Amino acid sequence: MKINGNEIRPGYIIEHNNRLWVAVKTQHTQPGKGGAYLQVELKDIRSGTKLNERFRSSESVERVRLDEKEFQFLYSEEETLTFMDKETFEQITVPRSLVGAPAVYLEDGMTVTVSTYEGDIVSVRLPDTVVVKIVEAEPVVKGQTASASYKPAKLENGVRVMVPPHVDSDTRIVVNTADDTYVERAKD
Repeated sequence: MKINGNEIRPGYIIEHNNRLWVAVKTQHTQPGKGGAYLQVELKDIRSGTKLNERFRSSESVERVRLDEKEFQFLYSEEETLTFMDKETFEQITVPRSLVGAPAVYLEDGMTVTVSTYEGDIVSVRLPDTVVVKIVEAEPVVKGQTASASYKPAKLENGVRVMVPPHVDSDTRIVVNTADDTYVERAKD
């Protein structure tokens, strides 16, 4: 579907220079001289490379719609991950690099969203947050609770996160999978 260059919004997937890009940030700019344009930070869906591009309202770009389907994580091997379609029970195997760093949060049976374009798998998206157990947390330093300070903690999957002082070992917490940040204590 063709859209004007100034209609691009964060999260839109466009075809530009014969590649698929996701718009990360957009900023309208109106210089004192010349026409207005939209400055867009694009990220290549397949390789992850970034590109800053300017689009004028007179230009048109092709907005791409991806097909999304829920899959269930089955198991991982050295550099591959295997998922199962929840409806047809068909299995797919993708390279670990397609998921990236959040792959450490994958657990047996976890539901993920697989995006495809013209039959090719372009991304695997985990849930925004997951519940993980802390296996190691530093003790609270006296007087540290007066300010909004955080202390390092190690999760059961080996990831290190910063947590509030009141959180101890063996506590289950909710973690944001995109940037490994503490969200809250798990309510279970």
